[in-house]
Amino acid sequence: MPDANRGLTAAQVADEFSRTAKVLVRHFNERLGEHGVSTPRSRLVVEVARSQPVRLTELALAVGIAQGTASTLVDALVRDGLLERQASAGDRRSVLLRVTEQGAALAQDWTTGYELAAEELFRPLTPGQLSTLADILRILGADEAPATGD
Repeated sequence: MPDANRGLTAAQVADEFSRTAKVLVRHFNERLGEHGVSTPRSRLVVEVARSQPVRLTELALAVGIAQGTASTLVDALVRDGLLERQASAGDRRSVLLRVTEQGAALAQDWTTGYELAAEELFRPLTPGQLSTLADILRILGADEAPATGD
């Protein structure tokens, strides 16, 4: 029986990666939807809770979205009472973000939902496969491509 992994092109692997990423996002959205939130909104609240106080530019970078998108989402989260803005003590022109008490409680709920969804999704993998996958993703997600020893 032929090995299904032999002869794959980088484009074919990229297609598999893209398809799998969509499955992951859909699963996370479904799980977090049970908590009444989308993945992007929950990621922002959880990241603010984790790293507060945080500037919008740092927040956008940490969750991997454009600053304009982060700004729009933060505006809605402030209106919903989950985040609050406050002036920086060191620079009055700079605004820092913090979670509210309600935001902190929801961030904990969402984190639990996210962790459960991740456990469900990755259950078919052995611990060794998970470790290998994490190593590969770290390499692919690095800011700079690794040197190729030409």
